[in-house]
Amino acid sequence: MTATVSSNLHPDVVKFLSSGTLKGVVGGKDVTSSTGQTLKTLNPGSGEVLAEFSALSESDVDNAVRVAGETFTKSPWAKLPPNERGVWLHRLADAVEKHKPIIGQIEALDAGKILPQALGDVQNFVDTLRYFTNMSLHVQHRTALAVSGHDAWTVRHPWGPCGFIFPWNFPFLLIGWGISPALAAGNTVVIKPAEDTPLSAIYLARLAREIGFPDGVINVVPGTGETAGAALSRNPGLRRMSFTGSPEVGRMVGEACGRNLTPVKLELGGKGAAVVFDDVDVTKTAEKLVQAITFHTGQVCCDATRWLVHKSIYNDFIDECKDRMTKVRIGYQLDEQSQMGPVVNARQRERVLSYLKKGQEQGAKLLTDGGAAEVPGRSGFYVKPSLLAGSLDNVAAREEIFGPVAYIAPFSSEQEAIEMANQTDYGLANSVWSSDLTRAYRVAESLVAGNSWINAHNIFAHGIPYGGVNKSGMGGGVLSIETLFDYWRSMSVVRPL
Repeated sequence: MTATVSSNLHPDVVKFLSSGTLKGVVGGKDVTSSTGQTLKTLNPGSGEVLAEFSALSESDVDNAVRVAGETFTKSPWAKLPPNERGVWLHRLADAVEKHKPIIGQIEALDAGKILPQALGDVQNFVDTLRYFTNMSLHVQHRTALAVSGHDAWTVRHPWGPCGFIFPWNFPFLLIGWGISPALAAGNTVVIKPAEDTPLSAIYLARLAREIGFPDGVINVVPGTGETAGAALSRNPGLRRMSFTGSPEVGRMVGEACGRNLTPVKLELGGKGAAVVFDDVDVTKTAEKLVQAITFHTGQVCCDATRWLVHKSIYNDFIDECKDRMTKVRIGYQLDEQSQMGPVVNARQRERVLSYLKKGQEQGAKLLTDGGAAEVPGRSGFYVKPSLLAGSLDNVAAREEIFGPVAYIAPFSSEQEAIEMANQTDYGLANSVWSSDLTRAYRVAESLVAGNSWINAHNIFAHGIPYGGVNKSGMGGGVLSIETLFDYWRSMSVVRPL
């Protein structure tokens, strides 16, 4: 099904998008590329140009890192008492919340998210910033050590300038996940947004400047991954680096950081499994998994993309999922009736369609009417939700598609289900579905991943560590007190008695 077309933009969104070539922000000042290069960002729902922005060069990025470093060493920011730094961070959170309708529309337009999801991402940014800010007020920076014959303790200090490269699927939410603990710990940050979705990062930097946030603490360097992203990851002036994206690019970022011995956090892809036992409510479970695979058009690294279903309910489960997938309302992201918007760009649409083709060529059966979707009046990048079935050796069951495509297969026993779920090079997030909680706990703990959920999928409560293993990441997770500790370096101080 397709939704009807309607959109009403906030006047401030129109003003922002029509303000000319959008610039990076370094040291509180707008900066253009030293090479004069600009790029265009498109509206995924219409294929039309949203805005033009300056694509910063390697020297521009190097300058941003230098400014962030000077701000860290010469400004009061890193030395502020936590409560005084917290005043600024809460002020920024308040400003973002006040501007949520504006940022939400910008995010929806740029990333192709349906508006309620985009607004939810903005609120998540606010909640994350407040969470880490409040946590930083109650953490002891000095810890006494009980060592015989010595007066000894450890003390925590911020690292310095921290670099962040963010992807296009959750631009604003992930900025919150990344920079909030870094800022709360007293670091400065340099943000490289994805070239497909730079708008909300630029708007954030402008908003921070507008409320008087200290210059040079938050810097944004838009540009291509090959130039701006590569320059940031290999800059020796960084003291910590964080990358969220594909394993392929993550390896390059990790290699570049390794040459400088810069600690790096890599949050990478996934090929999560949902293990569905025969004692579930088939209708409710199918509904939740279809909602998960169509959330943000399946462009979610931790999604359940492999559905492993007990053979006794396998056919009934397929029927329920097919029925629900065909009823998903595909439409323009600002239309209130839309339940699923477009993928981010033409390349991503082609990627999804190519996996459907390759999967079928390798023997998988397409159980739904998959393929490109048409939305009246729009020439955007729309695809239909799809369900494939077959052997897990299939390329569509092994590789991350990053679209609304699930792959379903039956299992006979608990042990077989565990083996099938662990039959992947990834290790981000899985879920177990059963009314037998003892079994659910047992299976959840047997899966090789950073996260296991029970009777739910995509759960991100503040305070619960979230990270990956194997091809899904390294260097620590997000959303917990351990994340805040990542952005302090620990130092021991000792005096012999």
